[in-house]
Amino acid sequence: MANRKRNIQIKFNVTEEERNLIKQKMALLPTQRIGAYMRKMAIDGLIIYIDTSNIKEMNKELQAIGKNINQIAKRVNSVSNIYDEDITEIKERLQEVWQLQRRILLSLH
Repeated sequence: MANRKRNIQIKFNVTEEERNLIKQKMALLPTQRIGAYMRKMAIDGLIIYIDTSNIKEMNKELQAIGKNINQIAKRVNSVSNIYDEDITEIKERLQEVWQLQRRILLSLH
C-alpha cells in the first residue's frame, strides 16, 4: 500500500438498513464503486448527477431538423423561388425545436 496514491485506509461499520440505503443512493448514479462514492460523499457532502440523455436526444432531433431545413434551402436556391409549402415546413420544424426546448426545461424542474 505504500506505493498507492491513497495509502490510508478508513473503516467504519454500518447497519444492514444503512448499507441498503447507501446502495439505493448509489444506484441513482453512474458509479459502481462504493469506495469512490463514500470518498466523494465524505469530502463534498453531496453528489450532483445530471441526466443529460434528454439533451442528447434533443441534439439528435435538432440535427434531423437542421438537415430538413438545409434541404429546403438547397431547393429554394436551385429554383430561385420559395413555395408556401417550404415556408410551412420551416415553421413546423421551428415549432418542433421550441417544443423540444420546453420539454427539456420542464424536465429540469
